[in-house]
Amino acid sequence: MAVPKRKMSRSNTRHRRAQWKATPPQLAPVTVDGSVYRVPQRLVKAYERGLLHPEG
Repeated sequence: MAVPKRKMSRSNTRHRRAQWKATPPQLAPVTVDGSVYRVPQRLVKAYERGLLHPEG
C-alpha cells in the first residue's frame, strides 16, 4: 500500500476533496401496470420482471 512520505497540508487536502462530486442516477421510463415510472437505469429489468415494486 502506498504511504505518503510527507504530511499533506489541510489546504491541499481540502482542495483535493472538493473536486469529488456525486452525479445523480440516470432515470429511465418504465411502464408497470399501465403507469409510467422513472427509475434508475440499472434497475429497469428488475422492475419489468416484478422483482421491485414502485412506490406510489
